[in-house]
Amino acid sequence: MPVTVVRFNLVAPGASPAELGARYRAALEMAAYADDRGVTTVQTEEHHGAENNWLPSPFAFAGAVFGATRRVAVTVSAVIGPLHDPLRLAEEIAVLDLLSGGRLVTVAGIGYRPEEYEQFGVDFARRGKLQDELLQTLLRAWTGEPFPYRGRTVRVTPRPGSEPHPLLLVGGSSRAAARRAARLGLPFFPSAHLPELEAYYKERLAECGTEGWVMMPAAETALLHVAEDPDRAWARYGRHFLHEARTYASWQSGTVRSAVKSTATSVAELRAEGVYRILTPEQCAGLGLDSYVLHPLAGGMPVEEGWRSLQLFCERVLPALEG
Repeated sequence: MPVTVVRFNLVAPGASPAELGARYRAALEMAAYADDRGVTTVQTEEHHGAENNWLPSPFAFAGAVFGATRRVAVTVSAVIGPLHDPLRLAEEIAVLDLLSGGRLVTVAGIGYRPEEYEQFGVDFARRGKLQDELLQTLLRAWTGEPFPYRGRTVRVTPRPGSEPHPLLLVGGSSRAAARRAARLGLPFFPSAHLPELEAYYKERLAECGTEGWVMMPAAETALLHVAEDPDRAWARYGRHFLHEARTYASWQSGTVRSAVKSTATSVAELRAEGVYRILTPEQCAGLGLDSYVLHPLAGGMPVEEGWRSLQLFCERVLPALEG
């Protein structure tokens, strides 16, 4: 059975607070519906100061999802580690781990937008060192024992329930990220399909005498939307996918490698590119993928259309995948 993911970043250009509130509540209802029907994972993420209202608080959202669901995992992919206070983040994750019964998966990256660092008064040039400190602090904090931290002795309680600690992966597309993961004995989450980086990480594991594993996007990673009439859906809703694609493109320099990378400047180009796909239920079930990532509210997609896509996926695609 493939891994099935429903992704939410709650982007909604120009939305009022009332509209955003309705959108957030709809996402929780969608998560509960997906959980009841056997979807594996809800994925969310973190960005700050975006004009289009990109979700800045993935752990608050994760907590709400856990309260509305029973089985589904929530993956935060990714938290921008250096923007967080290490002790506070250790506490937040520990509480969510206990609340959810170990259903939280955290991918820690360092981000790629200097303006986010500026917003929080964090030195972008120090992001690697700050990430090292963050990861080391999380691992020590979750033991529940006192440890030295910035010249004083601290202790983080409560201890999380997961052993040896909540699932924490190091994300990134650089050799520095792979080295960091190997040095700490943490699993590695490349931000794109990068087999050469996986090989480099495994070499560093052997060199460091640590153990780890890789969770890497497939070579073909499409964001999916399900519709009875894809031509009509592209015509009516393609602009929402294009908005998200253009936002990502404006943030990513030539050195940033991502599973979601588009160069499209029109809906027609985006459709031909294949990064975002609108498919019938039968087409979707026939893809033969190891993982399916549904993006029902992409780029400000109307909530009612998001529901149509999710229901078609759960009622007609999932049973075919299980069969």
